[in-house]
Amino acid sequence: MTSFDPSSLSKMTKEPGVYLMKDAKGTILYIGKAKNLKNRLKQYFPESHDGRFMVPFLTAQVSAIDTIVTFSEKEALLLENTLIKKHQPKYNVLLKDDKTYISLTINPKQNWPMIKLIRYRGKPKGNLLHFGPYTSAYAARQTLDLMSRIFKLRQCSDRELKGRTRPCLLYSMKRCLAPCVDKCNKEIYDKEVNRAIDFLKGHDRETVKTLKKEMQEASDTLQFEKAAALATTIKQIEHVTEAKQSIIRARGKDCDVFALYQEGQRHLIAQLIFRDGSMTGMDSILFNELASSDEEIWETFLIQHYQNKAAPPEILIPKHLPEQKLVAEIIQAHILTPSKGEKKKLVQLAEKNAAILFNRKRNEAESLEESLLDLQEQCSLNTLPIHIECFDTSNISGSDLVACMVGFENGKRDKKRTKLFKIRNIDKPDDYGALQEILFRHFTRAKEEDLLPDLAIIDGGKGQLKVALDVLKELRIASVDVIGLAKEKGRHDKGMTIEQIFVPGKKEPIILPSRSSTLFLLQKIRDEAHRTAITFHRKRRTKRLIQSALDQVPGIGPQKRKALLTHFGSVKKIKEATREDLEAVPGLNQRDIETLLAKQASL
Repeated sequence: MTSFDPSSLSKMTKEPGVYLMKDAKGTILYIGKAKNLKNRLKQYFPESHDGRFMVPFLTAQVSAIDTIVTFSEKEALLLENTLIKKHQPKYNVLLKDDKTYISLTINPKQNWPMIKLIRYRGKPKGNLLHFGPYTSAYAARQTLDLMSRIFKLRQCSDRELKGRTRPCLLYSMKRCLAPCVDKCNKEIYDKEVNRAIDFLKGHDRETVKTLKKEMQEASDTLQFEKAAALATTIKQIEHVTEAKQSIIRARGKDCDVFALYQEGQRHLIAQLIFRDGSMTGMDSILFNELASSDEEIWETFLIQHYQNKAAPPEILIPKHLPEQKLVAEIIQAHILTPSKGEKKKLVQLAEKNAAILFNRKRNEAESLEESLLDLQEQCSLNTLPIHIECFDTSNISGSDLVACMVGFENGKRDKKRTKLFKIRNIDKPDDYGALQEILFRHFTRAKEEDLLPDLAIIDGGKGQLKVALDVLKELRIASVDVIGLAKEKGRHDKGMTIEQIFVPGKKEPIILPSRSSTLFLLQKIRDEAHRTAITFHRKRRTKRLIQSALDQVPGIGPQKRKALLTHFGSVKKIKEATREDLEAVPGLNQRDIETLLAKQASL
């Protein structure tokens, strides 16, 4: 039973305003707005409440209700939003301010523009051309990968662009025009940039039409190599556009399409984002324990959602709101509740996605994508590190020098890409030399097979990082980012050890917060490499020691040694074997058994 007396509602005002429901401790549980405060509050209590799932749970805790009268319904809407942000009540819709979006950007003012992924909050800043937003890093990366295959724009950093004297591997793969070494002029490069911009704007047909015209001109002037390259580009674009044809396209204005799905005390709002005539992304927000009606959820959500960013010209929702015009005025957008046609189909598509997303657990891959994007941002990487390789060396007192490379894709271990290295040319403790050898061997082959990673992580500090950069420079590989990861020196308290990230061009290491998901990802990758290297080293060392021990036994060659180890499993068990045990080993004669029994003590 609530300690609040519903009979006191008869004294409430009928003016518009905001009400604040509080518990016995004075904590605000819920904030709402009303055109008529008295009538609205009467709907919450048992004799007349409107059947919302969470209302009985809310009213059972209410001890007092405060009201604030406003001049108009619009003022009540704005005040409600302000108070919700300030007090963050348990039963209200509340969006976090840290929501980030991802877009593809091109800076047309650059001498040699390139396409990049950036993350931003609120409204995108700067004079860049933005394409998006993409709410999924995976979707944005897929588009970027496609763009890099179709349009031959540079992918290297400004620093690399200035310092290069020879074209990198991407030029040989016909995926870059190599403006760094004047393999193309400004006119040709800008034409490629304009094609990329048109494609991102959704002008697929115009782009293909222009390319076909250029291909015909190249063919007519006997520039067959250029014509063939243009034909390949056209096929790639047409392949992508054909795949898009099954997706409903929002014609005309940019728009956001929303749908609400509810089960019990949980609500999910799904958002489809349409820009330049095609869907650029989808987002969803899950809420628990909301006491608001559907209409109140929509009003509060839309005002909060577009508080710090510009709304598109049109917003489509499935339900007409009592205060729809007021909300539209506040967020400066046209809110529609379509009943037929293409826009109705878009709302139905959003509803379908909302139902599917509601029943799907949060995908681990999504959180990993965010960590990868954070890693790119924190370490100023040129590309999103989807394919990561981590290198580590291992030895004890210079013996059995080995190294390993572990591969990760989309933040997950790819065991098929694990490589184990035996150090061939070094027989003494030399971490730098061992690292140089295995990096040179690995990247030489990776370059030949076109299997270069996006990021190479070196277990070590500045010295190891320099070794890796020198190897890549010697092999003329410019498309691979490299960082070093090392624990702070002079500390032995493992739980408190600070991790240092060494990045090319920066004197001081980057120190990420101890609870950073990006740091956890880096540590997971490095620790996996460390574990693999140590395991491999132990196996090599154990094998050497076993072979060394059995080598001391006269008459026991490789085949008999293998038979003994297969039968007993270890030298220790051979040492403890009886005559009967040894007689059970195939291939051993009586002389071998007598010799083994005599040598057991020294094994």
